[in-house]
Amino acid sequence: MVSKVPDSQVMADLDACVAWARANGGDSGRLGITGFCWGGRIAWLYAAHNPGVKAGVAWYGRLTSPASEMTPRHPLDLAGELKGPVLGLYGGQDGGIPNDTVEKMRKALAESANPASKASAIHLYPNAPHAFHADYRPSYRKEEAEDGWKRMREWFTKHGV
Repeated sequence: MVSKVPDSQVMADLDACVAWARANGGDSGRLGITGFCWGGRIAWLYAAHNPGVKAGVAWYGRLTSPASEMTPRHPLDLAGELKGPVLGLYGGQDGGIPNDTVEKMRKALAESANPASKASAIHLYPNAPHAFHADYRPSYRKEEAEDGWKRMREWFTKHGV
């Protein structure tokens, strides 16, 4: 289902969620985003889209793919445009997100003049596969999942989420 929704609609839907939360007592001054897999990619995109994002955490979100009408840009394309810093959590044994792609993203963030991009970080768990936080799958890795959760909470606290 998600592959049939253009990124522009996803960004608009997230904007609507933020507006709803703000109108119903939410503190949009502490806006953060996290996502897993497809949602990890979206966390990067939304951190580049919404200037109110204080921080994001992307769990094994794809960093690049061929551009299409539905997905015209990818996190690697937007590495220098982040509005809030993102922590990327990746598995070194992820067959769908090669380590060299993760390293390209790390380099693009480090070389950016944009403060939010430069403040971003990537943590690679060398022995973890894709979906290492999914405790209902064989790919689950308890130690890495718990460490990632701790890192996420610390990241959000550090950046005011």
